[in-house]
Amino acid sequence: MVEESDVRVVRFGGSKINLRPPIISTDSRFVLCTSGDSVKVYSTRTEEWLHSLQGHTNQVTGIALNPANHLQVYSCSADGTVKLWDFIDGILIKTFIIGYPLFAIYVSEKHEGIVFLHIAMDTDSKKEGFQLVAVHLPKSAEQEVEAKELSAVSSHISPNPSCTAFGREGQYIAFARNLQLNVYFFRKQKTYSFSLKATDKKGAKNAFTCIACHPTDDCIATGHEDGKIRLWRNFIHKKEYTYSTQHWHHNAVNTLCFTPEGTNLLSGGIESVLVQWQYGTGNRKEFLPRLGGSILHVSASSDGQLFCTSHSDNKITVIESSFKVCGVIQGLVKGDAVLTDLMIDPRSKALVLNGKPGHLQFYSLLRDKHLYNLDIVQQEYIYEAGLDQFEVVKAAFDIKGYWLATVEERGQKSADLEFFLKLWSYDERTQSFVLNTTITAAHTDRIISMCFSSSEETTMLVTIAEDGQFKAWCQGVDADTKQDQNFWSCDFVGSYHNLKPTNCSFSADSSLLAVSFQEVITIWSPDTWELLTTLCQPPGVIRDLCFGRLSCSKYLISTTTRNLLCCWNLLTCALEWSTSVEVSKLQSDPLSENVAAFSYQSKHTDLFVFKPNEPRPLFTHKNVCSEKIHRAVFVPREEPLNNCDESSQWLNRSQLYFLTQNMDLLTFSTATEEDRMLSSSTRLVIDDSVAVTPFYLLLGKHRQQQQKLNTPSHQAADRPQQPQGSVTITELLHTPAHVLPPASVLCSMFVSSLLISNTGVLQDPLRKEMESSEQEMNSEKEEEDSEGEMEACDSQQELRVQGSVDEVTPKLSKAQERELKRVRKTDFSWMAGLIASKP
Repeated sequence: MVEESDVRVVRFGGSKINLRPPIISTDSRFVLCTSGDSVKVYSTRTEEWLHSLQGHTNQVTGIALNPANHLQVYSCSADGTVKLWDFIDGILIKTFIIGYPLFAIYVSEKHEGIVFLHIAMDTDSKKEGFQLVAVHLPKSAEQEVEAKELSAVSSHISPNPSCTAFGREGQYIAFARNLQLNVYFFRKQKTYSFSLKATDKKGAKNAFTCIACHPTDDCIATGHEDGKIRLWRNFIHKKEYTYSTQHWHHNAVNTLCFTPEGTNLLSGGIESVLVQWQYGTGNRKEFLPRLGGSILHVSASSDGQLFCTSHSDNKITVIESSFKVCGVIQGLVKGDAVLTDLMIDPRSKALVLNGKPGHLQFYSLLRDKHLYNLDIVQQEYIYEAGLDQFEVVKAAFDIKGYWLATVEERGQKSADLEFFLKLWSYDERTQSFVLNTTITAAHTDRIISMCFSSSEETTMLVTIAEDGQFKAWCQGVDADTKQDQNFWSCDFVGSYHNLKPTNCSFSADSSLLAVSFQEVITIWSPDTWELLTTLCQPPGVIRDLCFGRLSCSKYLISTTTRNLLCCWNLLTCALEWSTSVEVSKLQSDPLSENVAAFSYQSKHTDLFVFKPNEPRPLFTHKNVCSEKIHRAVFVPREEPLNNCDESSQWLNRSQLYFLTQNMDLLTFSTATEEDRMLSSSTRLVIDDSVAVTPFYLLLGKHRQQQQKLNTPSHQAADRPQQPQGSVTITELLHTPAHVLPPASVLCSMFVSSLLISNTGVLQDPLRKEMESSEQEMNSEKEEEDSEGEMEACDSQQELRVQGSVDEVTPKLSKAQERELKRVRKTDFSWMAGLIASKP
């Protein structure tokens, strides 16, 4: 057994970007948001991801701009540290070690050098109590500093960070929990409390859900579960406080935010509508509807030109102050549950799973970017709690990516189940999938699983359902015309002793189909639909099935609910080996013989990688995570890693991704892969003393070419050299346009970097010109063409030798050039006879 060595679990894209409110830079050029254990920086103009601030070892739980420097940002994490970043260049400036898990961060211009943090209270048995503490950040030259000066501001803070806010230039801080509003004044060091009743006469829910404080006025806006917004005033005098009520949201208010001037109040909720209330004018308001998922957070830029809304479908919408959407930053949508498996589109190599309601999403793992959504249900989704609507529950691709099969259901929790089986064909013209066939009565009960055949010659889809049958679907032949039909139809219906099927799988060459019926595995021939054999499974209902690949294609792997992992030899129809282990997910690598098994025991998940021909694991990784793994997929690599380490050879051709129950997308990374990524990022460095930018790299090629000319190992010019600067060009094309110089500046240098170098002509320009002239002296027209080429060549040579004092190229006038041509045309054969007759 090979234990883990240089392989580690890392977050690789797809993290939530809606955990905390996004913040906008002072110049409104960048949007920053938390994403797993890093902070992502996006451009508000191009919506492109620029870079990530990486350094935390756990979930980043809050970010805030540094009031003393608008180019810096604070971030706090559950790893117990606060980090200060230069988010423009992505540089970590300082790390402050707090020593406690942190859940939110707040800053104020009035409290310089102090941050306010949410820390869990150890005395609370339910682990729901939080306290707000003020931390004095020490000034030190060291990069890592321990911050030991902690002072408690208040206890029993709400676990929701949206229920805490600073008021009027940091003079007080307001925080609410359940039905109580508290206001702490820093100068008086007193806390005033205000309470509401649980319900009013109409049965409304008055619990606080969010808070926002007016930037210049003593006014606190609070959102409530019943959709009301209350504006509190005169709370400086505890007994004279008043509040006014505004109501539009029909459900809980999720977020509130005042604009920097305080002229407007923004609110959002499950309705997916951004509401702008005019402050001090009663109920005058504006609406921006149909923004997608429910609004979780709202934030505004310091100049009031941009707003940002964060949505439940892991999306950030950038909105202009004129209430016009100007950008959408879409992350990986995971919703409440991933009903489909994790799949890889054979064409685009994108990760595919069910995204926003009624859609399949295509997500690029390489770029960590949402590509597009495919509308499967093709119905308008209504964001209302408790409403039963269609959802995509199953999906599968064929081996070439020409066909996509989907299953949508409605009524999962009721007796009136309604579902459709749809087949989609890929359209080369539109570069997307187009609905081909809709089957309304594919089965009489819910479809459990489906899979396409593995053969490239014939395409077949098999579905199994709770009605006890499995069906094979293919493009049939019309009985009248004897031609292939464009739509799909049922080719075979199979069952086994009225047992309920649980899973199905095709062999690597599609010559066999395995269908499990509770504790029995049946093997069928797709050509004749003959039942070849049955395998009597040890006790336990079969949970997963998969065939071996390549040299292990004769093996069939299965897992049971009795915590058994079994391997069958299909040549002998006998049990090859079995072991007692609880496997929550079994996943085979399509490019190798490796099979990955996730085992959940002792409240944590372990990974075992093995080949079916031997029960000894090739690789084990203990304590991958603390949750069960039900979704995993092998993603083929564009280039093999070719690792020499035995423990990481199983990652050479494919990379394993898996999804936890907390919707975290994780993967396994090797030291070799990280070194390669590091080398690719540092190979562009030319001079350590100069800042490396794509513009500098493009212009810096001239220095390298001059150095090569002066080296004795420089080859002659008769061998054409390859275009230089390919790395520079690639970096240039992948750099956001708004950080590059104007195109007019880069055009000439960009074209020059694509040309083949002809520096060899500098050695003897006169000889080259004479040779070129000799080949083009057949007519007067050719002489003129030759003169034009010589002029162009001279101009190029003059440009190439600029800046070099070691090389001096003679410049000939046009009269001298014509004289040289005339001399070469003159017949000097008479001199040969004269020399021969000389004694």
